[in-house]
Amino acid sequence: MEPVVLGGKLVSGLIGPLVRKLFVQDGPGAGLVDRPVRLSALVSFRGEKRTLGEKEVHRLAERIVTHAVESPGEPPFPADEQTAVADALARRLLALGDLEMDDVQAVRLGSAELARQLLRHAPPPDGLSADAHAFLASATEWACLHILEFFTRRSAFVARTLVEQSRAQAELIAKVDELIARTPRPDSRDAAFERRYLPYLADRHDHITIYGIDLRDSPDRWPLEVAYLSLEATTGDERPSGPEHPGQPPAAPGRLPADEALAGGSRVLLRGDAGSGKTTLVQWLAVTAARDAGRIPYVLPLRTLIRTGPLPAPDGFLTAVGCPLTPPQGWAERVLTAGRGLLLVDGLDEIPAADRHHTRDWLRSLLAAYPGNAVLLTSRPTAVRPDWLAQEGFRELTLAPMRRAEVATFVHRWHQAARAPEYEQPLLDSLRTKRDLARLATNPLMCGLICALHRERRGYLPTGRKELYDAALTMLLARRDRERGMDAEPGEEAQLELLQRLAYALVLSGRTEMDLATAEGIVERRLPAIASASGDAATVLRALLLRSGLLRQPAEGVVHFVHRTFQDYLGARYAVEEGHLDVLVSHADDTQWEDVIRMAVAHARPRERAFVLRRLLARNTPRLTLLALACLEHATALDPGVRAEVEERAGALIPPRTTEDAKALAEAGPLVLELLPGPEDLTAGEAHGVTVTASLLGEEEPEGALAVLRRFREHPDLLVRRQLVGTWSRFDADVYAAEVLDHLERKDLVLTCESAEQRATLARMRPWHHLHFRGGHRIEDILAVVPEPGTVSALTLSANPDLTGLDVLTPFRSLRALSVYDCPVAGGVDRLAGLPLVVFECSGIADPTGLRALRSLSRLSVSHRLPGTDLRDALPVGSPLRFLHLGRHSIDSTGLRGLEHWTELRTLSLGLLTAELTADDWRRVTALPGLVRLHLAESPLRGLRLMPELPGIRELRVSSAFGADELSVLASRLPGLRSVKVAPHPGTSPSRVEPFFPRAEVTLEQR
Repeated sequence: MEPVVLGGKLVSGLIGPLVRKLFVQDGPGAGLVDRPVRLSALVSFRGEKRTLGEKEVHRLAERIVTHAVESPGEPPFPADEQTAVADALARRLLALGDLEMDDVQAVRLGSAELARQLLRHAPPPDGLSADAHAFLASATEWACLHILEFFTRRSAFVARTLVEQSRAQAELIAKVDELIARTPRPDSRDAAFERRYLPYLADRHDHITIYGIDLRDSPDRWPLEVAYLSLEATTGDERPSGPEHPGQPPAAPGRLPADEALAGGSRVLLRGDAGSGKTTLVQWLAVTAARDAGRIPYVLPLRTLIRTGPLPAPDGFLTAVGCPLTPPQGWAERVLTAGRGLLLVDGLDEIPAADRHHTRDWLRSLLAAYPGNAVLLTSRPTAVRPDWLAQEGFRELTLAPMRRAEVATFVHRWHQAARAPEYEQPLLDSLRTKRDLARLATNPLMCGLICALHRERRGYLPTGRKELYDAALTMLLARRDRERGMDAEPGEEAQLELLQRLAYALVLSGRTEMDLATAEGIVERRLPAIASASGDAATVLRALLLRSGLLRQPAEGVVHFVHRTFQDYLGARYAVEEGHLDVLVSHADDTQWEDVIRMAVAHARPRERAFVLRRLLARNTPRLTLLALACLEHATALDPGVRAEVEERAGALIPPRTTEDAKALAEAGPLVLELLPGPEDLTAGEAHGVTVTASLLGEEEPEGALAVLRRFREHPDLLVRRQLVGTWSRFDADVYAAEVLDHLERKDLVLTCESAEQRATLARMRPWHHLHFRGGHRIEDILAVVPEPGTVSALTLSANPDLTGLDVLTPFRSLRALSVYDCPVAGGVDRLAGLPLVVFECSGIADPTGLRALRSLSRLSVSHRLPGTDLRDALPVGSPLRFLHLGRHSIDSTGLRGLEHWTELRTLSLGLLTAELTADDWRRVTALPGLVRLHLAESPLRGLRLMPELPGIRELRVSSAFGADELSVLASRLPGLRSVKVAPHPGTSPSRVEPFFPRAEVTLEQR
């Protein structure tokens, strides 16, 4: 029944009076005595003193239902359901006594929600028709509407509503007063001061400074926004054992952006090695907070605060750090009381150990007096124990070393800020190819130093990297602390003496870590010779761990160098000072000693350098010869004869002239990458050899190999370009595509996609005209990454078990060449007839039938058993074939019968045939007037002896597996030969074939 009709049957003067009978009469007043006043206290059918019982309620419901049924018009539901509907309506009305609410709350709900409450307490019986359910829903809502109308007319309702409103207003006022008391807003003077303070703070810290660099043309500071790099912090099970603190986010193991460390207003102790970016992060947090105006940042370097006397109270924060602005009286306290502060306390490790305990007490007092503020405290890893602030709810994070992508980003931004973009790419190439340099560039401090030195030398790093390490060591051991206003103790030379002895001990042991007790023993033995050192061995070693920036303690009781390259450099320095050159050379076969030997040459005197290099050459191995060549980079002064001998011996290896030379060179390892030249002044063969070598080292050293290969991406030689395309799988698909593939000239190149990652990358490159998909790629996925199939002119599909009907290839409407190999369920060759194919090759497919439909082919290769007894039964009779390859099983039933039909054939290629050629077969070959090229993979000698003389053949291609008897027969049958190409196999040499064909040019065919 329509709702309008149903409503008309219920709206009447009857339902209102009936509903009012359900409730007892109320007295005057607000109804506050009997609290709470529930609906059960108002209904008239509960208890003994009521005027209605359940029977009376049923009668009321029956009257409502009867009135609706007897009203003029369409009945609201079937007549036989009247009793059930009346009972259901009565149960809903009776449910009023069960609702836990009063009349004021009921009016707030509204009639629809009150009806739903009654339905939940008294659902309708099963078996009612849809019309009956609709009537019940409407009748209940209409009844609820009259019920609420009755409530609003009760004398007590208005009074009770006013009382409820008064109570709610009183509660709201109290809560607002409490909120205002707890979070007072700054007055107008505070707001005016903050409008001055925040821009001042942002401007003061909006730059990055590298201490210890005084290079002529390199900036020592640049805008923070331009150069800031968001590093990552690592965390394990970081939740402190102390009490929970409101607003502190739960810790999650793993890595997170360091600038999100204070998300949620937490307390963080951030550890990081020297130069890892702790102070820069403090600056970034200060600048971003000042510009967002969410929290009020205070940058508090502890080394500055300690110098001014006792650690300051909040009102002394700005004075202690030299801020010239004067805040209103009590401003800082009001900020912290409101929980609006961001305390950035930097450099816990930069103050004496005794002052660190005072600092903790100062922090505890601040946190107790002003809870709810965000706090970041920075320190080097070994300054305090791991749980130093656990009871105060501090979460511990550690700045992670920069990844290669972050190093590249830093280099890019540094050169942007320095306005020196021309130096960026050469430096990135050096970082990729020079392994020890890359190992050094793992934090912003060292990256900045490398960038500055590179620019200072107009795009070249020092001739010998010794200068770079010397500059880094001077900066880390002395100048950085001195320029930050701190005294370095012990001095630089004393620190070097101890560090190099520790490094050499690690080098000799072949390890990169030693236990703390062993390190203390080494320091103790050297202390008597060091006048400037004060304290016992444990004290001096702790100072080295804390201040040198070179040693760190990765775990309890263990020490190691922050970079392996520093260990090698310092170990080599000590070996040269102690005259241990024989020890170094004796380990030259161990690749772990390569950098130590190179650094020893850098430290050595000219006579010592000559000794080391001669000993390396005397071993007469390619790797050690190349190691000697790499050492020349560090040999500023050297006997000219020794230098010439090294260069001459290495010149026979670099650049590689052939593929075999390139493979042999790659066996020398990643050391080769930084020695590879080009592409300038290289022949095409040498350029190809260099790319082969770099490709072979791609999996072992992808960054360095990529840096070499990208130099050849604009090389015009086809073999070089094919090498660059063919080595894609050894590198990250996206990176290699962006750095190399997308820059190549596409002509005569085939791009092979083997993985889903490569396929996805294809969609982001410029179009390729010849594609090869190897493996189980679905055609839908291929089409998804080739948005313009019409640009593809050649397509190869191989080793695809999912390819079925070839008709799915019809979207490649411009396809002129198609190769299908090892697709065992592929068929439907005839459905390719609509494509403009001129080349078709197939092997290992389900069904080759249908070839006759491809009438536009000029080149056909098939390695399948062909149907029928004549080639014309299976091959396209109407096609202008100029090249035909017949492989395994192809002619088992047909022989070469019918071959003479294709009179335009210029090249006949016979693969590994499983049927012997007969005299009749060869007669068919002689009937081809234009045949000039013959390719033979392997044929039984008996079949060759049946070959007639073929004077028209000018070019022969044979397998290197052909023996002397076969070659002799071919030489006698092919008198017109001008060219013989030998298919390559291991150990193949053209010289074995040349005597049989004195009038022809014999060459080894390139793969």
